[in-house]
Amino acid sequence: MRKALTLTAAALTTSLALGGATAFAVGTPTPSPTASASTHPATSARVEMPSSPVKPGDAISVTVTAPAGSKNLAVSSAALGDVRLTPAKDGSWSGTAKVADVKDGSYGVSLTGSAPDGTRLQATAQLTVKKGDSPKPPTPTPASSTLRLSTDFGRPGDKVTVTVKTTAKDVKDAYVKSGAFAGGRVDLKNDGHGTFTGTATVAKDVRTGYYGVDAFAGGKKFDTAKFSVEAKGNPDVKPVPLKPVPLKPSEHKTPKGSVNTGQAPADA
Repeated sequence: MRKALTLTAAALTTSLALGGATAFAVGTPTPSPTASASTHPATSARVEMPSSPVKPGDAISVTVTAPAGSKNLAVSSAALGDVRLTPAKDGSWSGTAKVADVKDGSYGVSLTGSAPDGTRLQATAQLTVKKGDSPKPPTPTPASSTLRLSTDFGRPGDKVTVTVKTTAKDVKDAYVKSGAFAGGRVDLKNDGHGTFTGTATVAKDVRTGYYGVDAFAGGKKFDTAKFSVEAKGNPDVKPVPLKPVPLKPSEHKTPKGSVNTGQAPADA
């Protein structure tokens, strides 16, 4: 009897031992797997350009946004000159660039560089260049025709050089009119480049005074000059010589104490 109990107890003890081992095994937590190194998410960057069209020669602002500590940032475009970026706060860079002398159109702008973890940075933008309608240069106003006299004073017979210059097109003739000049009208000769010249002669029968000289180009009067004449004391006006008149015989007189030769009057 005692032997049976001993066997039974042993069996029970074994069973409990096994059960206890099993229970301990189930309650023991399973160790977590070793965590692998995390991959840095793709880094983003941005380059901002003016949205409105710009003109060649304009100085424009360029703004770059990238992770703080990024290196070798560079902005390039066929429409821009050298772009120099200056770091600012909060992971941004700013700079200015001059728009190149390019044709109207849309041009790509590229940003390159590297993030602090070595990730390559790249971004693009668009820049629109439009010269616009260039203002037409003002049409120069042709200078009015001009009249020039070599002198504004003369005496009868004097020569006066007359010059007329004009920028008007298709002017084939020019002349002056004045009561001070012989014939009243003086036609001028064209040199083919808008300059007309001629010589006027002060009329011999003109009186002392002031006279107007009217200038015409292409049949239209454009100016009047004042010309003065002094007729008195003109060396060109020579006095008419007096012819000797022979004495009549009755006018001959013999002076006392002389012989009448008939060559002089008695009262000479």
